[in-house]
Parts: sequence; C-alpha cells; structure tokens
Amino acid sequence: MSRAPASPPSDVHARQVVFRVRGATKVYPMGEVEVQALRGIDLDLYAGEFTVLLGPSGSGKSTLLNILGGLDQPTGGSVFYRELELSGASNRQLTQFRRHAVGFVFQFYNLIPSLTAWENVSLVTEVASDPMSPLEALRLVGLEDRRDHFPAQLSGGQQQRVAIARAIAKRPDVLLCDEPTGALDALTGITVLEAIQRINTELGTTTAVITHNAAIGEMSDRVVTIRDGRVAEDRRVAVKTPVAELRW
Repeated sequence: MSRAPASPPSDVHARQVVFRVRGATKVYPMGEVEVQALRGIDLDLYAGEFTVLLGPSGSGKSTLLNILGGLDQPTGGSVFYRELELSGASNRQLTQFRRHAVGFVFQFYNLIPSLTAWENVSLVTEVASDPMSPLEALRLVGLEDRRDHFPAQLSGGQQQRVAIARAIAKRPDVLLCDEPTGALDALTGITVLEAIQRINTELGTTTAVITHNAAIGEMSDRVVTIRDGRVAEDRRVAVKTPVAELRW
C-alpha cells in the first residue's frame, strides 16, 4: 500500500496543492508480459516546495515525473495539476500545460550545438506567454558572462546550467528535474544543485528533482522515496543541509 501524502508545509505561502495524485498506476505492455511501473501512488506536491524523489533505477520515479509533466498519462487513478485533470486531458491540453506551466531539466543537456547559450535559451522565450529575458535566465544560473559561448565551449556543468536557464526562462510554475547531476562529478553537481535551489528560492517555483543519491535529499524541503512503484517513505527535512556541505 502507498503511504498517505505528507501533511502540508507550515509556511503559509506553500500550502496550496499544485499536484494531487491518487491511486496512480502505470502498466507497460511488453509483448505477452505487463510491466507495472507504478502500483498505486498517492502524493501531493505543494506550491514553492522543493521535493526530492529518491529511489533506485527501475523504481518508477521517472515514470511518475513524466506523468506529472504531462509527457505520459497513468493507466489508472487520477492526477491533477491544480484544477486540470492531467489523467483525463486531451493532447492539446497537455501540450499547453507543458508549454506554459512546466520546465524540464534532464540528465543530458539537449542543447543545440550550433546555437550560443543565449540563443538556446531564447528558443523558449520566443514561444512563452510571459517570459523573462534570456540574459536574466542566464544570470539566475550564474552564466550571463557565457551568453555568446557555444555548448562545445562550455563545461558539462555549464551546459546543464544553460539547460536550467532554458527551462525557467518561460517562468514555469513547476520545474521537473530528472537526474540533473547524473552525468556530472560531485563538485560540478554541487554548482548545478545550487542553481536549482536558487531558482526555487528566488522564483518560488515548485521543484521536483529525481535522484538515486540520498545525500541530495538533505538540501530539500521533503524527500519522497519510491520503491517498486510505490511510495515507501514521505518525510520532511527538519534542517536543510547547505548544498556545498552535502556528502556525496
């Protein structure tokens, strides 16, 4: 059985439920076999909250993140983003949701090699309804002085920070990060996590980060552990550890 969602944060600004997941299941047919990725997830995510989704590979956390981001839909149960039922939304509704409400950051940066950092970020600002300037987005991740550099001229950590700038340039309500430090060494990963934390703090963006690294959970507001497609533990972090002090 999945655990009941944790009680809401005490911060009055973070009480509003952004995502409400009830009994979510996901089954993938693999020939004659069915793979159960999610087995009845109950979860609430709150406005402005920094949540780490922790668990081993194959536990279902990426499947859950994809459903929250409108990239996939559950087989059963319900998933709401505010008043929009994602689990029953049309393709058009999901496209609009992804375009305007969600910023994605993945393990691999997916930058366009022939475009500068500024140009990679501007691709998003050109289609967003209320974007910040590309330079402001790069400033928030500490890369305004690299605006004219191409991806090949940037380190891995810098490329990931450009990817974060691209994700947040449209001022998304939600930032979803799937193993954002998975391809980075510890020192570079700290720089990237500091950028994500800064976005969460300065913009109040509801943030969910997938990782298999338990240490990263200690910098968050809350850690939700996923095992075998279920919520195994849902706990609040009493005292957050500064990113630079995390033990990798």
